[in-house]
Amino acid sequence: MKIKRKGILFVISAPSGAGKTTLCREAMKRLDNLEFSISYTTRPPRPGEEEGRDYHFVDEETFLKMVERGDLAEWARVYNHLYGTPKAPLIKAIEEGRDILLDIDIQGASQIKAVFPDDAVPIFVFPPSMDVLKERLSTRGTDPPQVIRERWAKAEEEMAMYPLFRYFVVNDELEEAVEDLTAIIKAERHRVNRLRETQW
Repeated sequence: MKIKRKGILFVISAPSGAGKTTLCREAMKRLDNLEFSISYTTRPPRPGEEEGRDYHFVDEETFLKMVERGDLAEWARVYNHLYGTPKAPLIKAIEEGRDILLDIDIQGASQIKAVFPDDAVPIFVFPPSMDVLKERLSTRGTDPPQVIRERWAKAEEEMAMYPLFRYFVVNDELEEAVEDLTAIIKAERHRVNRLRETQW
């Protein structure tokens, strides 16, 4: 039996420090036909990040021209830097039946859901507790103290937005959280309304 279906956009969002990026990387190791969406950003690369693998790093003028042309499915200014997801690769993936994993903030997730209401699957990642979240923000060592304070101040507001999402995962024990995330992805792949064609 041959089955063709549309591609799916799995949109993973969480307060900063909840561990969504780690979850996304682990899910990609375990599932076939799952590609990572590479966003554009105006912030400088962090240690270990590579152009074209983690982000496309551009200046603000280039980014704003993309916004003017309508090239981005979502974009936002986050902590003085711009972030955005290119639209054309998402449209192509849906048409070709390829699944995309988007690791984006909550504001961006809402925009993706609005642009792709039938093809986006929003998944919210909870930290085990607010105390754990605060500790993660303080010890990961990639942001200056002022940014950490800003992220913490925003975390409570972001946590209240989980009802906008279809699924949730609690990132306490990593292995269990990855299993939950992959189970959601597998279930969505088997929804009948995603079928385009079947051949017996």
